[in-house]
Amino acid sequence: MPVSSTRTVSLRRRFWYAFCRVWVLLYFMVFHGARYFGQANIPRRGGVLIVANHQSHYDPPLVGGGISRRVNYLARKTLFKFKPFAWLIDSLEAIPLDNQGIGFEGIKETIRRLKNGEMVLMFPEGTRSWDGKIAPLKEGFLTLAIRGKAAILPVAISGAYEAWPRFLRFPGAGRLKVVYGEPIPYETAKETPPDELHRQVEEKLHELFRSIQSGTRR
Repeated sequence: MPVSSTRTVSLRRRFWYAFCRVWVLLYFMVFHGARYFGQANIPRRGGVLIVANHQSHYDPPLVGGGISRRVNYLARKTLFKFKPFAWLIDSLEAIPLDNQGIGFEGIKETIRRLKNGEMVLMFPEGTRSWDGKIAPLKEGFLTLAIRGKAAILPVAISGAYEAWPRFLRFPGAGRLKVVYGEPIPYETAKETPPDELHRQVEEKLHELFRSIQSGTRR
């Protein structure tokens, strides 16, 4: 599956993304007291696959809000049916996903952006949590990272489930925390057996999650 790595993001789209990020960050800090930890771990350049736990609809903008670099998001194709929201996610160049998974075209585009030295955020649990805990990670993210020659950045979210669980139509109150772990460089990931790499990422996510749940990070 050959993938071209050449992609240019216009200055206009970069400014628009930065504008949206500022307002998103302001919203989370004002209404949810959002706190970010470990931002020094975020690679300043190169392809990065951000791997995070999934608690609510807040998660994509919440994770991206704490990253100064431009982040690419994955969005289900059904979200493009609601025109106002479709316009927004299209303006942010979200990568469309099939309803049953990431899909062939989504895989190609994700790898293309990673090879182009960009950041892509994904939630390998596959769906939002039913109880706030981290579900087993699906293995597909390993292929994307290796084929995209990207580092893997584990990220843990806490409080988003309490603020907006999947059984509520609208968000409520709740304090949000996000912690960015140490990245696994591509050179290390490609030399690590898949089962071991999967275990390492999953364990790191749980470790980061426990650190913000327990109050170790304040």
